[in-house]
Amino acid sequence: METIFNMIVMLIGGLVFFLFGMNVMSGGLETMAGGGLERTMRKVTSNDLLGFFLGAGITIAIQSSSAMTVMLVGLVNSGIMDFTNTFGMIMGSNVGTTLTAWLLSLAGLEGNFFITLLNPSTFAPLLAGVGIVMQMFSKSDKKKELGNIFIGFSILICGMDLMSDSMASVRTLDGFDTFLLALKSPIVALLVSTVFTGVIQSSAATIGIVQALALTGGITWEMAIPLVLGANIGTCVTALISSIGTNKNAKRVVVMHFSVNVFGSIFCMIIMYVMRAFGVNILGAEIAMVGVAIVHTLFNAINTILLAPIKKLLVKFCIWVVPEKQEETHTVFLDERIFNNSPLAISECHRLANEMAEYAKKSITDSIKLFEKYDEATAQNLTELENLTDKYEDRLGTYLVRISSNNLSQSDSHAVARMLHSIGDYERISDHALNICKLAEEMHTKGIKFSDNAQKELSIVASAINEIVDLTVTSFQKDDAAIASHVEPLEQVIDSLNDNLKALHIERLQANDCTIELGFIFTDLLTNFERVSDHCSNIAVYTMQLHGNKLDAHKYLNAIKSTSNDKFMDEFNNYANKYSL
Repeated sequence: METIFNMIVMLIGGLVFFLFGMNVMSGGLETMAGGGLERTMRKVTSNDLLGFFLGAGITIAIQSSSAMTVMLVGLVNSGIMDFTNTFGMIMGSNVGTTLTAWLLSLAGLEGNFFITLLNPSTFAPLLAGVGIVMQMFSKSDKKKELGNIFIGFSILICGMDLMSDSMASVRTLDGFDTFLLALKSPIVALLVSTVFTGVIQSSAATIGIVQALALTGGITWEMAIPLVLGANIGTCVTALISSIGTNKNAKRVVVMHFSVNVFGSIFCMIIMYVMRAFGVNILGAEIAMVGVAIVHTLFNAINTILLAPIKKLLVKFCIWVVPEKQEETHTVFLDERIFNNSPLAISECHRLANEMAEYAKKSITDSIKLFEKYDEATAQNLTELENLTDKYEDRLGTYLVRISSNNLSQSDSHAVARMLHSIGDYERISDHALNICKLAEEMHTKGIKFSDNAQKELSIVASAINEIVDLTVTSFQKDDAAIASHVEPLEQVIDSLNDNLKALHIERLQANDCTIELGFIFTDLLTNFERVSDHCSNIAVYTMQLHGNKLDAHKYLNAIKSTSNDKFMDEFNNYANKYSL
């Protein structure tokens, strides 16, 4: 009884170490990979072959097909990807995840000194030591993450060794032969593996246990094959849980993932039963650790080859399982399923911040046009745009604040801070655009208009406003400090223009060339223009500041003006000549 208890404790302990090591290692790999690979998804997923290689590459990088599928659910739910384009990535992810089994199979290597060195159990402690040193003494974020990867891999191997040790004496237990007899039924083995993987939510851990059993010589090929197939089906549970509360297309991703593994497993089970019927001897032979890795790889590779030609049928099947719903119109801005993947979450926040910037730019452009020709539809659209930018600021701001509590690299931390500062300014720009729209609406309703001179003066400052907003949005979207450096000189010119225009308008009022009513509208319009340029200046400063600096717009502006006075004055004079009254 004590032996059974010790074995169970070692097995559970090994499984815990394995899962924790996998989590630490995948987290480090994910952070080091950054958002670049994930951002590429949107560009290549329309091609299934490219999607396959990308899915395999990302899964190898983050060492988790479940995390990859959850990521796809989040991207489809957010409307970033079409669910029909996830097929290639799902199949690639299934193949990519087999690398873990190959790494674990090295534990069975025996031979001379050099072959022994290839055994992970030999070099894992050394990697752990290197990782700890890098964590303690390195100042580079990337080196620290690399240290995390080394430590995670070492913990994973430690867990694998514990599971293997727990299985070493398992053949001496009274009930083990009965257990093996049950596993000789492929259906039972498949169901046991599926349920177990669904509970622990890691196919790699299940495969690791199968390999640990194989190391003891306890299982045959006909036992291992259903166990591997069940692990592939059971890993779909993670994506299934993540799809709760998502839209129809995100649910179809889960159906796609589940379908390809189930259909492939059914095909392989049929082949195995046929081989058993014809008495193929290899099925009854004992399987080694490397044999389990071979089964895992062959299943996913053959499955891809078989299902690729019938992708359209699979898509139709997914649509049939999750039908269209007319009432479903809600759009999700940011999906919670990508939150824990900080690089991807930051990348998506930046994409949405860019969209918000475009909306703010369109708001200003359209509101200014209303003074040339008032249009009710445009005015209504400006109100909707202002409400939309409010939603962007609310959701982006909340999401970014939460992301900032994650363990971020220095560059990611700066990107989050820059977006947090900028989205507030974009929201205020949209507010001022709506103010300008209301001024145009007031003039249209009352049937009044500015004098010819006032119209000409306003057209000059309006052109400057359009240019400064365009420069601001372009520099923000490209994260280009060189373009952003043009904003502040133009902002100073706009301030000077506003002062001159107010003085000229006072002269017109004194000469009775303008009414008091128009004077208030004219002054309010210039005030909104000035506020827009101020917010553009803030955004540009956040773009220009170095990543290591704390974001402080006023302090940084003073530094620019004091250290680059000649260049600043040249820029100022050029814009002053361009927008001369």
